[in-house]
This record gives sequence, C-alpha cells and structure tokens, in this order.
Amino acid sequence: MTHAPPLADLSQLSGAEKEALIVALWTRLDAALAANAELMAKLEALTARVAALEAKLNEPAKTPDNSSLPPSHGHKANKPLRRKPRKGRRPGVGRALHPDPDHIVEARAATCPSCAAALAEGDQKLQAVFERIELPPIKPIVTQVRLHGGTCPHCGEAFTAPPPGLEPGSPFDPSIEALAVYLHHCQAIGFERLSALFRDIFGVPISEGALANLFKRVKPRFDEQATAIKQRVLDSPIVCSDETSARVEGRNWWEWVFLGSDAVLHVIEPSRGKKVPQGIFGDRRPAVWVSDLLGAQQGHAEDWQVCLAHQLRNVQYAIDAGDDILSPMMKRLLLRAIAIGKRRDRLKVGTLLQYRADLERRMDAIMKLPPTNRHGIRLRKRFAKIRSNLFVFVTDRDVPYTNNASERALRPSVVFRKVTNGFRSQWGGQLFAAVRSVVDTGRQNRLSVFQAIRATLDGNSIFMPA
Repeated sequence: MTHAPPLADLSQLSGAEKEALIVALWTRLDAALAANAELMAKLEALTARVAALEAKLNEPAKTPDNSSLPPSHGHKANKPLRRKPRKGRRPGVGRALHPDPDHIVEARAATCPSCAAALAEGDQKLQAVFERIELPPIKPIVTQVRLHGGTCPHCGEAFTAPPPGLEPGSPFDPSIEALAVYLHHCQAIGFERLSALFRDIFGVPISEGALANLFKRVKPRFDEQATAIKQRVLDSPIVCSDETSARVEGRNWWEWVFLGSDAVLHVIEPSRGKKVPQGIFGDRRPAVWVSDLLGAQQGHAEDWQVCLAHQLRNVQYAIDAGDDILSPMMKRLLLRAIAIGKRRDRLKVGTLLQYRADLERRMDAIMKLPPTNRHGIRLRKRFAKIRSNLFVFVTDRDVPYTNNASERALRPSVVFRKVTNGFRSQWGGQLFAAVRSVVDTGRQNRLSVFQAIRATLDGNSIFMPA
C-alpha cells in the first residue's frame, strides 16, 4: 500500500519561495485549463460529427429511382422462388416463313407407306412447310491486279498499264472499312479481338496497326459528315443536351451530346464547362434548351426547359427522407404536368394556356407549404430558382418534358467506355464522337446503323431529302 508524500511545511519557505511556488501553480493551472478547453472543443466537434452521421444513417439510400445515379448502380432484389402456374393449351406459334426463299424442295411420296401402291402427283396435296436456314461460306473476294508494261517498240519510252479502276493503296475496300467501324465503335470490340474476329471468321488477316491506319484513313469522311450534322443542330430551334465522362489518353474528358430536330452531334472535349457549348453554338441561340440543372448547360438559348424526370427523382428522395408535406404535393404536380404533356397534340392552344396557368397557381400554393426536413427545404429553394423553367413544354408542343433522349444517346458511349476503358489517342476519341453522330443522326433519318456508316464512307448524305 502506497502512501501520499507528506505535505511540505510552507512555514519554512521564504516569501520569495512562496511567490515562486504560487507562480508555478498558476502556470500549471493555466496549462491544464487550456488543455481542458482544447479537449472540450474536440469533444464538441466529435459529438456534432456523430450526430451528423447518425442523421445520415436515418436517411434513405440514393438509388436510380430517387437520384441521378445510373441504373447500373441500382441493387436488384432477388425474385421470390415460386412455381409458375400451368398455362392452358393454346395454338402453337412458329417462325414466320421467308417470303422469298432461295431454294424450294418439293417432297412427294412415290409409294404409299401402308400398302406400297404407286402414287401419282394428283394423289397428294401440301401437308406441311418448314425451313432450314444456314449461312453461306464466309470467304473474302480477293482481286489481284497485275500491271504489265515494258518499253514501247516505236518511241522507246517505258510504260506501265493503268489500273482498270482499281488504284493502288490500301487493300481493304469500303465494305471492310464499314464493318470494322461498325464492330469497333458500335459493338465495342477492341482492337485485339477485332483483329482476331477478322482473321477467324472472315479469313481476312488485319493487324491492330492496320486497323488503326484504317480508322485514321476513314476519319476525314466522318469529320465531313459531322460538320453537316453540326450545322443541322445549330439550325434547330430546340436543342436537348447532356454529358458523360470519357477516358482519353488516361485522363478524364467529357462527351457532350446535342440533339436537334433531325440531327445528333457528339463531341468529346477535356472540359465540362460552358465553353464547350459556347464554342459550338457561338452566337447562335436556339429557342429552347432542354437539360438537367448543370450550370454549364444553362444560358445558351432564349428559354430553358428543365428535365422533369430528374426533378421527379429528387422529389422522391425528399419523400423517402421523410418530407411528407411539400414533396408529395410537388410530385403530384409534376406528374400532372407530364400527363398534360403526353396529350398536348390533342389539345387546343387556348386549353394549353389554361393548363399552364393552372399549374402555375398550384405551384404558388405548394411553395407556401412548410417542408418538414432539410431535404424539403433544399427542394423548395431549388424550385424557387427554376420554377419559370418547369412548364415551358406545356404551351410548346415541340419541347420535350424530359431529357431522356439525350441520356439514351449517351448510353452506348458509357457501355463503350466500360468495355474498352476509353481511347489511347485524341484522334480516336474524335473519330468515335463523329461515328456516334453519324449513327444517331442516321436513325433519326430512317437509316440503319450500317447504312449510315456505309453512306458516310461512300461520301453520301445521311439526311432525308426535303
């Protein structure tokens, strides 16, 4: 058992020693108080942080249904195991027969399978029809050009025969170029696998370097087509726009898409700022711009329509987080506006004006409701800023109420990025953007993907004639 040291006899200390002792004690006390104040400050900070984290634990998780997370980030629950109910009998459904088969085989019986009696053609009628489908042998057609020449016996000059419409150069004609562009840029097949595919399936050996040279060779034709597409987008009164990330030379770039009335322009730039659309449109100002709330997407047109699909997801998150007054009413209002937008074509102009005025009145009433949590407060502040841009589409039938078309146009690019991990060169990214512009614009002009690519390689327009 330890004992506390005996207290010093202060009566034995001189006045100077007592003053020194008092100063030392005060110094230690000040240091202790300072340390205690620092600990209390840290404790208060940690307490506040714990409270904030606990508050987040009570908030709902962000999903593709209540936020801007892409669908790939959503968690899909397992379906319950259950036995499928037995379906009743129904007539069989088979594959439709080809209207113009290459070969027809007429099978007739020579003798009766029961009594072996001879049968005539008139004794039989058609009983069943079926088909067998196969691919023809895949074999490249190789044309070898041999140029003959010599020395003219009359004038003594050397000569070589001109090629009969087959100029020397790359051995790969537009059919192979179109297939390579389609498989790489539209089906996300990388150089190594694309080289193997040409070798193993088509019997055409093309190295990865030869593929790179092929893409460099066709790039000017796609750039020329992209220039015409850009002009169509610039002339469009309504433009929808969105952006997504891209990887170029191991760095983060951005792929932008601009949808016009009959054209779709993709560009890949190192910036996500306003300078990208400003550099494309310059002094041109469309009548209406449709986008999400990104600041770089604002201020490029006379009017702006906010994507209501994004706002519905944000409202749903506020509802999931517990705001049960303002957010549910806001969701009902947005759904009502979308329902009106779906039947705009059947309504008169005066009716649409009345509907928009009614939506504005309902919006005024909703904005006066008290939110019940911070998410509702933030939602009301946001709608206070953009409320004049929520219902532009109601009185303009050509303006979409969502920006889903832009998101669909970017979806193949996201798949390409995830499969190939981006581009090794800047020209590769620029070619990809030009190809996507051609493909999406071709779809809007009733061309298939391959038809649009082949028309571009042949130097033809992909726009429908006026």
